[in-house]
Amino acid sequence: MEWYLALLLLVGLSIALMLMGVPVAFAFFGANIVGATIFFGGEPGLIQWVRNTVEAVGKFPLAPVVCFLLMGEVLYHSGVAVRAIDAIDRLIARVPGRLCLVAVIGGTTFSALSGSTMANTAMLGSTLMPEMRRRGYHWSMTMGPILGTGGIAMLIPPSGLAILLGSLAEISIAGILIAGAVPGFLMACTHFSYVILRCRFDPSLAPAYDLPRMSFRERVRPFLIYVVPLFGLFLLVIGSILAGFATPTESASCGAIGAVIAAMAYRSFTWASFLTAVRETGRIAVMVLFIIAASLTFSQILAFSGATSGLLGLMRLVEPSPLVLIAGMMAITLILGCIMDPLSIMLITLPFFVPLAHFAGFDLIWFGVLMLLALEIGQTTPPFGLLLFVMKSVAPKDTTMQQIYLAVAPFILLEIALLIVLMLVPGAVTWLPALMRLG
Repeated sequence: MEWYLALLLLVGLSIALMLMGVPVAFAFFGANIVGATIFFGGEPGLIQWVRNTVEAVGKFPLAPVVCFLLMGEVLYHSGVAVRAIDAIDRLIARVPGRLCLVAVIGGTTFSALSGSTMANTAMLGSTLMPEMRRRGYHWSMTMGPILGTGGIAMLIPPSGLAILLGSLAEISIAGILIAGAVPGFLMACTHFSYVILRCRFDPSLAPAYDLPRMSFRERVRPFLIYVVPLFGLFLLVIGSILAGFATPTESASCGAIGAVIAAMAYRSFTWASFLTAVRETGRIAVMVLFIIAASLTFSQILAFSGATSGLLGLMRLVEPSPLVLIAGMMAITLILGCIMDPLSIMLITLPFFVPLAHFAGFDLIWFGVLMLLALEIGQTTPPFGLLLFVMKSVAPKDTTMQQIYLAVAPFILLEIALLIVLMLVPGAVTWLPALMRLG
């Protein structure tokens, strides 16, 4: 079979199954079974496919996924994260768009602890939006900063999706975790600046209001109690990787234990909340492992069928410049983000993008971070961005999808601008992992 026919068969079948409503992992398993039967030689091929599937999820580097998930779930369900948001709210005073800035700072803080974009958006929406509406904030400023900041969890470590991408693309997990920190904080700074400038030019979007009189001690004390120790947890996880004291698996284990200790120290730990966190962690982890198994075996079948080598041969004939090639990859990812979830996009694109990245000589950590940023933008891109529907679920009942689309549009443009800057200035992404290697 010609390589382009094999490519059409495998990719087309997986997309067709997803359009029929089959869960993502099982859609790829279906394509894998057909591919293994055709290209691996019938029954022996199916046996080999099963072996490859088991081997795909038996890798020790996947352990950080579960530990980071547990860390974020414990902090979320115990209420420790909500207390941190309240403490940040007390600290910020008399600035334009105060509650919007609380959303940006609080969302960035929780991103550094949870690694979950959906949990980040849901928590910010449920805790801050009612107060924003009560204070007369325009609907665009109640939802836009929350949606823009919610996705930062995909970049700032510990990002579960970064670990998943690193595993699928065989990129250094420690490297991609560390590299995402700088772009994540740059994104937070752009959102922060945008909120201040927009609210300064149009104060009616976020009306000022009188705050209860609090002494400096009353404002700072909750921040020192509920936020600073959590930054210590972040430093424990990321600092141990950066200093070379611990592997990602060891640091993730420390983070999960530290989250439980933090919940106990704040007297927020209950067995009910802990069991809920464990149950949610198990549910998400099983889904992630299924997807990893499906993706890696899909990549193997593509390579064995000749589809991957055929596509690489075509690229050698075209000979695009590195900038054109990476721009094309990001454009495809952004377009797919309008209609698909990040996991599906990775499953479809990485088997082709990673060989192309090797062919072009890209720094794989830089490529991985650009992919994460493009996937993050896709989560807030109409019409089917996942975070848009999370926002709809926590927003007041009279909120329309059109309002959500309009609210997030400026933040999407800011993030695309940041993506272009990182494409043109790779050093902004690679310098921190390079420092780690030097250490």
